[in-house]
Amino acid sequence: MATGEFFRQVILPEQKSHNDGGLFPAVLSPTCTTSVHISTFKEAIMAHKPWLESILLNTGAILFRGFPVTSPSDFNDAVEAFGFPEFPYVGGRASRTQVVGRVYTANESPLHMEVPFHHEMAYVPDSPTKLFFFCEEEPGEGGETPIVLSHIVYEKMKERHPDFVAQLEEHGLTYIKIAGDRDDPSSVTGSSWKKAYQTDDKNVAEERAAKLGTKLEWMGNTAKVITGPVPAIRFDEASRRKTWFNSLAVTYSIPAREKRNTSVELGSGDPVDEDAMKDMLRILKEECVAIPWKKGDVLLVNNLAVLHSRRPLIKPPRRILASLCK
Repeated sequence: MATGEFFRQVILPEQKSHNDGGLFPAVLSPTCTTSVHISTFKEAIMAHKPWLESILLNTGAILFRGFPVTSPSDFNDAVEAFGFPEFPYVGGRASRTQVVGRVYTANESPLHMEVPFHHEMAYVPDSPTKLFFFCEEEPGEGGETPIVLSHIVYEKMKERHPDFVAQLEEHGLTYIKIAGDRDDPSSVTGSSWKKAYQTDDKNVAEERAAKLGTKLEWMGNTAKVITGPVPAIRFDEASRRKTWFNSLAVTYSIPAREKRNTSVELGSGDPVDEDAMKDMLRILKEECVAIPWKKGDVLLVNNLAVLHSRRPLIKPPRRILASLCK
């Protein structure tokens, strides 16, 4: 099966052009929609995996639009067709529920709330390398999943705040979260320590946390989760670029009531520069791409090169599912 017989690249108005002339993200649709079934989509993925991976490497993200992915099971099949190993969501800070196979809900916080920009699980040493998202229910309005190239954020921050970026590169970041024994569905970082470490046993939780470079300090049935210092700027071997690989925007964008339970500091123990954070949020907003979801969309993101977020839902419904890969 030749590539052009199944996939065609399309252009959407929201895409951004790179200096090299490429578009972010890449958008692929079927060449012929009348004869496309989920089985042929899976076969095409497997047949053209090297080509698809090269697009992902060059662009950072691929939106598959117009393919017959209509259910969580279809989405699971499409993910498995790529052959990437599953990444276990141990130590994660968002509430998620398994739907089928390796498919989970995305962040379960209220949909009217923003989920700020982040690299998935940037707060642990070993993060997923690839993320899949699937639109099962198309939003009425809002609820986009904006994405932004991380190296652009790094370069602009280094230009505007060279001293702060130098501190980040030297010291990294320490992330601190207060986690109860029950999920907080009102929070974007609301997973309990029991959900995060998939156990009710404090000793087992400590062991699993330690494998992620994390220490748990107990206050009754509440855990103070301390991770780091971990790198805040990483070098992406594939692109040979430095990236803004952190979750600073989450800490500085969440509602004030949540900041009591979620904080971050430089690995040296010094506070993070507030002016730099304001600029960072402006850069993320200016440089991101937000393509409105359509039912059946599948978005593949290179988590090592791209940050993602969630815009508030203005008009329901919305149901986006996710799958994490090593």
